[in-house]
Amino acid sequence: MPKASSEKIMFYGTGRRKSSIARVRLVPGTGKITINSKDIDEYLGLETLKVIVRQPLVTTDTLNKYDVLCTVKGGGFTGQAGAIRHGIARALNEANKEYRPVLKSKGFLTRDPRMKERKKYGLKKSRKAPQFSKR
Repeated sequence: MPKASSEKIMFYGTGRRKSSIARVRLVPGTGKITINSKDIDEYLGLETLKVIVRQPLVTTDTLNKYDVLCTVKGGGFTGQAGAIRHGIARALNEANKEYRPVLKSKGFLTRDPRMKERKKYGLKKSRKAPQFSKR
């Protein structure tokens, strides 16, 4: 359902990856992407991460149709970029149900389930064991 705040159409999507959570809003506009009140070029340094964020918009030919406003927290830059991509895809799916097959086939609507494995007792990390010595 589009959310109307002061008579403006807005589509909302929540994206997650690893320990990053992104809250994404799509507003009809010129294609400006704002992350945590900063421009995408200012927030994400690597060009590959910018490409990852734009993937759902490029796939659905809506790059210059919507402005993306998102807040993201937790994790590193790669996880955050993945979370933003997931959020944009969900918001686009909400905006137009016809985008769903394209987004689904590319895997943008699928939540990446890979998480950090928990540390086990007797070990230094999740699998790394202390050095073994026979004597």
